[in-house]
Amino acid sequence: MKKVIKINLVLLIFQLVFTQTQAQEFSIGPKIGISQGNISVTGTDFNKGNEKLGYHAGLFARLGGNRIYIQPEVLYTNTGGEFENTQGNNTITYTASFDRIDVPLMAGFKIARFFRVQAGPVTTFIIDSQFTDSGNSNGPDPDYNSTTLGYQAGIGFDIANMILDFKYEGALGKHADAIAALSTDQRQNQLMLSLGIRLF
Repeated sequence: MKKVIKINLVLLIFQLVFTQTQAQEFSIGPKIGISQGNISVTGTDFNKGNEKLGYHAGLFARLGGNRIYIQPEVLYTNTGGEFENTQGNNTITYTASFDRIDVPLMAGFKIARFFRVQAGPVTTFIIDSQFTDSGNSNGPDPDYNSTTLGYQAGIGFDIANMILDFKYEGALGKHADAIAALSTDQRQNQLMLSLGIRLF
C-alpha cells in the first residue's frame, strides 16, 4: 500500500511540473552508456563485495521549456555486483548479473544553457538474471522480484546535439528477501554515465 502511495505521489508531482511548463522543446534520440553497479545487502554476516561494470542502451525524449523539462527514457541495462557471506572461517562470494528494461522519468532544471540538474523515479523490469557463488553450492537461487521501483539523480550537460548525463541510481524496494535460505535485504545501486544524441 505504501509503495502505491509513493508511486501516485511521484506521478502527481511530474504531472504538476509538466502542466506548469509550456512545451517549447521536444527532442528524441538514442542513448548509450556505461555503469558501475553494486549490490547492497543487510542481514546476518553479509557484506558488500566487488562492483560490476555494466552498460545500457535505448531511447530518450526531452520535453519542456527554457528552464524545466521532463526526460522519459527506455533502456536495456546489464548490471550486477558481488556480495559476501561469512560463515565461521569460510567466506562465500556471490555474484549476481541482471538484464533489465529500465524506464526512468526524469525531471530537470536548467541552470545554464548547457548545465542542468535532474532527478526522478525509475521502474525496473528484470528479464533475466544469473546467480553464482564461489562455494559451488546447490542451494536455490534468489527469488528476484520481476519489477522494482527506484530513483535516479544527477547532473547533465548539453553540448550541441549531444546530451551527457551522470546519475546515481538507488533502489526503493528489495530485489530479494533471502539468499540460500538466509534472510537479507538485497538492493541494486549503480553510477551511470550516458551519452545521448538529439536527432531533432
